[in-house]
Amino acid sequence: MSVNETVTDVVIIGGGPVGLFAIFELGLLDLKCHVIDILDRPGGQCAELYPEKPIYDIPGFPEISGQELTDNLIKQAEPFGPVYHFNRMVTGLEKLDDGSFVVTTDEGEVFRTKVVVIAAGGGSFQPKRPPVPGIEEYEGKSVFYSVRRMDDFRDQDLLIVGGGDSALDWTLNLQPIAKSLTLVHRRDAFRAHPDSVNKMRALADEGKINFVLGQIGSLQGEDGQLQSVHIKTGDGEQIIHATRLLPFFGLTMKLGPVADWGLNLHENLISVDTEKFETSVPGIYAIGDINSYPGKLKLILSGFHEAALMAQAAKRIVHPDEKVVFQYTTSSTKLQKKLGVA
Repeated sequence: MSVNETVTDVVIIGGGPVGLFAIFELGLLDLKCHVIDILDRPGGQCAELYPEKPIYDIPGFPEISGQELTDNLIKQAEPFGPVYHFNRMVTGLEKLDDGSFVVTTDEGEVFRTKVVVIAAGGGSFQPKRPPVPGIEEYEGKSVFYSVRRMDDFRDQDLLIVGGGDSALDWTLNLQPIAKSLTLVHRRDAFRAHPDSVNKMRALADEGKINFVLGQIGSLQGEDGQLQSVHIKTGDGEQIIHATRLLPFFGLTMKLGPVADWGLNLHENLISVDTEKFETSVPGIYAIGDINSYPGKLKLILSGFHEAALMAQAAKRIVHPDEKVVFQYTTSSTKLQKKLGVA
């Protein structure tokens, strides 16, 4: 083993909700995990794109924000001592003759593991940049592609562009704290939830927001600080005063190096079975939005189910001589001791 090599039971690629819950399920079976994620924090899309946006379909939580869910999952995994590696991309995955794997990152780290779990959501994702000249100089200063803290937009003249759920949701959520808010969309039809659209139109009718049909033409400002946005409309051009711009043009999902690992893919997703959620390579599992199988639903709760079944199979690979005894956390003293609650 080289000096820079880490030996572990499982390497999880992706630190979103499903990857975080996998730590817990694997931990209950005494499997130690290292987690690698390209983002600078845990939580995946939940923490990156909608940390303060409510989620309504997590069992047992009528409403919970992306960040709250992430925080809870991290706390739930704590008893098992996972090791996180953020701002890293997995660049190499090699299967050895003994069935184990060598995982390498773009930081030169090397992990030797018996099981690899790919929980990378849609792969590495980045927002689609509007085709606006010079927008790069404003990014991170007055142009943002996600809302990490709502308070950053308080008392700002805010311009939101888009017609999907993100654009409509943030129009509704930020309107109460913004100095002014304008929503721009190229047409008077939306891809968002009808209830959100109705609420937006009510705000516009009451004069609490402005709704403009058009597309971004150009930006004006100095030193990365936005002052106004030129909107191309059917009647010509309209100049809107704005200090913050939120363009929601969707995300570009890229599998990245995953596509080169010799796994069976279906429409840029990883094909798995529905017994163990194992890929075409024994010992490599894919759970969450990254996988594909008949009847797949891209829901967080589905990913949780997949993590539980994957963990049972992983145990058999890491400790083939140990009998897997199914236990419940509500009644097993052994599991409760692991969790520190007995």
